[in-house]
Amino acid sequence: MSKKRAGFATRMGAIAATVGSAVGLGNIWRFPYEAGQNGGGAFIIVYIACVALLGIPVMLSEFIIGRSTHSNMKGALRQLVPKSKVYLMAYVCILGALLVVSFYSVVCGWVIEYLVQAASGNLTGHTPQEYTTIFNNFIGSPSRTVLWTLLFLAINFAVLMRGVQKGIERISAIMMPLLFVILIVFCINSLFLPDAHKGLAFMFSPDFSQLTWRGVVDAFGQAFMSLSLGVSCLITYASYYKDDTSLTKDAVVIAALDSLVAFLAGIVIFPAVFSFGMQPEAGPKLVFEILPSVFEQMAGGYIWAVLFFVLLFFASLTSTISISEILIMFMMEERGMTRQRATWVTALVTVVLAVLCALSFNVLSSLKVCGMNLFDLFNYLSSNVFMLLGGLFTAVFVGWFLDRRIITEQLTNKGRLNVPVMNYLMFCLRYVAPVAVVFIFLQLVGII
Repeated sequence: MSKKRAGFATRMGAIAATVGSAVGLGNIWRFPYEAGQNGGGAFIIVYIACVALLGIPVMLSEFIIGRSTHSNMKGALRQLVPKSKVYLMAYVCILGALLVVSFYSVVCGWVIEYLVQAASGNLTGHTPQEYTTIFNNFIGSPSRTVLWTLLFLAINFAVLMRGVQKGIERISAIMMPLLFVILIVFCINSLFLPDAHKGLAFMFSPDFSQLTWRGVVDAFGQAFMSLSLGVSCLITYASYYKDDTSLTKDAVVIAALDSLVAFLAGIVIFPAVFSFGMQPEAGPKLVFEILPSVFEQMAGGYIWAVLFFVLLFFASLTSTISISEILIMFMMEERGMTRQRATWVTALVTVVLAVLCALSFNVLSSLKVCGMNLFDLFNYLSSNVFMLLGGLFTAVFVGWFLDRRIITEQLTNKGRLNVPVMNYLMFCLRYVAPVAVVFIFLQLVGII
């Protein structure tokens, strides 16, 4: 390992960056509507179980691979099993990361559009049906969707060009505290809404009659996506960790903070939805079509709308930064590129794919693959194929094949820490995670 290799300067910076990689639209946009569609509190209980039995163990396995080698995923696997071709799995994770950042950047462009509209005062004076029309007209405009997607990617790669400490760590250390502050302000406001108690009851009083097997699968998928598992993001970030970092403690803290953001988002949204007669099971359109109607009916709605989309922007940016870093670090270490060149190459490839995704709602809407437009195809493949394969591989590799001494050394920092979770970790990685991932996959493809 080169002594000049980048790394996080402080433990708090490392935690902020890793939490930022996990916290994204999945927490603030996806979690509330998944909970709304799957029984509220019942879904949340299953989600917490998924984080404990699947999320934290797989996160720790990625930490172990990354920190033990201080390398990207391909380089790490070559170090750990030098006589094997197992390193080829890295290409699956890299492709998954590329697809994620491509379609995800389009949604992030939508966030910028709505932030601009909210700041301009244009998200007022409309009926819920008109907000639906506004959204459909927007994504049907190739110029606007492409413009905002490109602007978001420009901001994303401008941060990455500055490197790990001056770019990733610094922006995360600023944005993550601000994100929590804005969320807490929103929560306080929502708790004083007329029917806030109904929203809280929906969220925290489990109704298992509304929870189907599909809902259980959605909870597993939400935990997986929310923690950015299966695309080697956490392997890359852990490769920047110092050798005295407590991996177990950081994994628990990161999972807890990531889940806290999701719960706070629910506390923000569900009291507002119930107070103003909206439907909690509105689905993906909740943020872009339903919430503008809610903000309009709130005192100071203009300010709340602007703050909400600022919040979404922060969450979006920290996530795409982490996913893009996977690709950049791979090209730096495996192709010998400078950071600047690797960032430019990654940016150009991402721009092409992201623009195609943006155009899939308008000029390329007739282009279908397996009945899906390119945006939906990238979303499906990354979430339901590549992330699951990456997570399954990581769990099986660390649980069954990685030298036990490496696992022990990484968890205990070579005996300096007492970490009595080895048996729990190995049980989850060997049995719980593989069975859960295979079950999810079989359910998604319709076999179960």
